[in-house]
Amino acid sequence: MLDGLLTARYPDYRIRLVNMGVSGNTVRDLRARWHTDVLALEPNWLAIGIGINDVWRHFHSPNRPETHVPLAEYTQTLADLIDVIRPELSGLILMTPYFIEPNKNEPMRAMMDQYGASVRELAEKYQAVLVDTQAAFDTVLTGLHPMALAWDRVHPTHIGHMVLAKAFLKAIDYEWD
Repeated sequence: MLDGLLTARYPDYRIRLVNMGVSGNTVRDLRARWHTDVLALEPNWLAIGIGINDVWRHFHSPNRPETHVPLAEYTQTLADLIDVIRPELSGLILMTPYFIEPNKNEPMRAMMDQYGASVRELAEKYQAVLVDTQAAFDTVLTGLHPMALAWDRVHPTHIGHMVLAKAFLKAIDYEWD
């Protein structure tokens, strides 16, 4: 959706969007593929959205603590990765992780909000554009049930993907006209 909207609106910019996201990955996995999937591509701009699986594993695999990514490790790993690339970038976009759940006291949602707060702090530190995906979902959750946005509160439907795209475009001041 983003590729289509950006290319249609700004054809002269010759924007090339490359999605290197890998289903099920955590920030540990991103670190392992950072050179080939990011540095080798020499991007002008970079958007990073990671963290859902870092939190999810705490709940999905409670008896496998070696798969859990604690908040401090998540934050430090993300900061280390950004430190390597930030000087080379014209712009950086950081996206908070989300859990499509309106109850902020639900344990996974509460933990996700902590990881999101970490991303907000990193966005400020690195002068990055922040896409607060959790806030975007919270806005539409006032009128829609979470299952309308993602059957499992993580993997978005087409409506959920549109919420993410809209939040991204709003954060970069996309001009519709």
